[in-house]
Amino acid sequence: MTRKQRRMTMIAGALAIFGLAAGLVLFALRDTVVFFFTPSEVSEKAVKVGTRLRIGGLVKTGSVVKSADQTFNFVITDGTGDLAVEYKGMLPDLFREGQGVVAEGLYKGQLNFAADSVLAKHDERYMPREVAESLKAKGVWKESQAPMKASQTVVK
Repeated sequence: MTRKQRRMTMIAGALAIFGLAAGLVLFALRDTVVFFFTPSEVSEKAVKVGTRLRIGGLVKTGSVVKSADQTFNFVITDGTGDLAVEYKGMLPDLFREGQGVVAEGLYKGQLNFAADSVLAKHDERYMPREVAESLKAKGVWKESQAPMKASQTVVK
């Protein structure tokens, strides 16, 4: 074997090992990757039951129901579609009807969602970029909901 052939064999072997390592990492992370959906995207796409998702939108007015065992049921909407959410635990202090929210958990099917974490926006103008873009696309965006820029940070 010539020097050139040995070098090419070493390079090909290194690339194969790198590709195998990248494949193993992606395979290991496949269950922990969470995609962001709006309620209308969940109804439009064929989301499998038991899929781990992140759902974002606005809490529908009049939909929050609290049970005695700290279980909350509410509806997330994007103006077009609705998704019923069940969450057991304490909701964030800023959680309220008509405000932006992101819930992470498992899709139970038939537009029902079991959340294991709920995030509420931290100020009246903050909203996750994906939620804001989705609301703009649906035509329900309000200018007062414009996201803050880093240079507009308010210190209290």
